[in-house]
Amino acid sequence: MTHLLVRPLAITACVLTLALAGGCASGPNADPRDPLEPFNRGVTRFNDGVDRAVLKPVAQAYDKVTPDVVRTGVSNFFNNLQDAWTAVNALLQFKPQAAVDSLFRFQINTVFGIGGLLDIASEANIERHKEDFGQTLGRWGVPAGPYLVLPLLGPSTVRDASALPVNTWGNGITHLDSESLRYTLYGLRLVEARANLLRASNVLDEAALDKYTFTRDVYLQLRGDAVHDGEPWNPEKDPAASGTAK
Repeated sequence: MTHLLVRPLAITACVLTLALAGGCASGPNADPRDPLEPFNRGVTRFNDGVDRAVLKPVAQAYDKVTPDVVRTGVSNFFNNLQDAWTAVNALLQFKPQAAVDSLFRFQINTVFGIGGLLDIASEANIERHKEDFGQTLGRWGVPAGPYLVLPLLGPSTVRDASALPVNTWGNGITHLDSESLRYTLYGLRLVEARANLLRASNVLDEAALDKYTFTRDVYLQLRGDAVHDGEPWNPEKDPAASGTAK
């Protein structure tokens, strides 16, 4: 099982090294949250190319041919796996109610929801929470660090990228013995996630704005809100918002 954690850790370390070696943005218009902007824009162009050539067409085909009931089941299945990992991170963040809710959701949906294909817990009004190890690090006071765009994975921060190997280990899929099944589920999760963004991405592509800047600002705001559980959040007053801002 060790290699299942070492592999994403090595990839993440490689990307971080390349980003930091790529130089920093400078000038009066440089965003202090994004000193790696030249590197990030290059990775964004690469990701957009892969998306146009492969991922978006596959997601469009999946959206067109897959019945809604099947897509709902797929989404529920992956959400159920996330509930188990949320329970762990809620405990690490000293959120007992969220941990109990998430554990109950996972148990109920796994046993009575056909392995998570049905969301029985939501029908029973058990609240769903979303926590990951990046949020846990943020709650512990670890700075977000610079904004970072990861190849194929998209928007992140140095903190979230550092948490990626742990999140990969905790997602449930990683521990399956069958390598072919693991990669099939990873692929299905990626396509399902991309299909859910089709409408939003079409609107963004047609809008007269800098898509890179818009995506960065939205991502950083959403992640800041997630770490602070939706409470009003001012990144300029939060010492953990960035490792570079002063």
